[in-house]
Amino acid sequence: MRETLLSQFLMTIAAFIVVVAGMRVAAPIIVPFLLAGFIATICFPAMVAMQQRGIGSGFAVLIILLVLTMALYFMVQFAGSSIARFSAQSLFYEDRLRALMDEWVVWLRAHNVNVERRMLEDVFNPSTALNVAVNTLDSMRVLVTNTFLILLTVVFILLEAAGLPNKLRLALGNDHPSLYGIGQFSHALNRYLGIKTLISLVTGVLVYLLLRALKIDFPVLWAVMAFLLNYVPNIGSIIAGVPPFILALVQFPGLGQALMCGIGFLAINVTMGNLVEPRVMGKGLGLSTLVVFLSLVFWGWVLGPVGMFRSVPLTMVIKIAMESNRDTQWISIMLGNDQRPAEEEAPQAPVPPAVSDPHVS
Repeated sequence: MRETLLSQFLMTIAAFIVVVAGMRVAAPIIVPFLLAGFIATICFPAMVAMQQRGIGSGFAVLIILLVLTMALYFMVQFAGSSIARFSAQSLFYEDRLRALMDEWVVWLRAHNVNVERRMLEDVFNPSTALNVAVNTLDSMRVLVTNTFLILLTVVFILLEAAGLPNKLRLALGNDHPSLYGIGQFSHALNRYLGIKTLISLVTGVLVYLLLRALKIDFPVLWAVMAFLLNYVPNIGSIIAGVPPFILALVQFPGLGQALMCGIGFLAINVTMGNLVEPRVMGKGLGLSTLVVFLSLVFWGWVLGPVGMFRSVPLTMVIKIAMESNRDTQWISIMLGNDQRPAEEEAPQAPVPPAVSDPHVS
């Protein structure tokens, strides 16, 4: 029995390693389809709502396609051009940061603090920081160039999803217990992604207004980054605030604008992340801080910078899927931050009504 369990465990680990290695190699192909799947999941409730109002599936998909085309056109026109200009000016910002570090060294030495420039560069290297930002933004620009493929995939996924429930009932039967788990998983996933996307959109708009008021360069670019990184709780908002803070240091003399930028980001993220989101989302779908950090590292390593933006939604898909099955609920509990027992964590599956036999009196 022990040998059987050990062999099963080793086979599971080996299969996991093979799948992860394959995903890492195929990341350029997987990422656009993965993004299309997330967009389709977010748009699916809107399509269902239109169908309930008598709009046909084809026309509903056409309306969604028009809205998505307008949104992606906005990203290509504004965010794409901002990425190109920021990449072109990265050397200028690097030189300004180095000059600023020289000023800090002179100021510290004037106050009897003997600091070498190499010591500051060991703590914060402007070249490394800007190269990470430029590489991340370049990967986003490459992803935007796959707009047609992403939109086409979204259309096919939505058209297929419209008839999927009927296919499952025909394939499994109306009383199959798996239908409840699939329905619960789909509802929880749509709810999480829909609410998270709406909150992230509001966060991005508030960041844009803040940076526009402070006259910091590329407000649209940092607003888009804040929208994407808002999917990563706890640490995503901190990462999104670092580039505008550095730009404020470079653009304006003194620390006034940079401090106002940092305080503004803190106020936005405390309000949206700690006040609004828990009230709307609830606490049942949370992830522990350790799981968030590990998922950020893991998916970033497997799928690149885009995997970092989608790390928490991907982990949430796994958590919700595990929560939908009684045999794997313990995995969902271990991934979450809620300390309640499983009986309180997940709703109980409904008991099918008893069917009477006409031959038994």
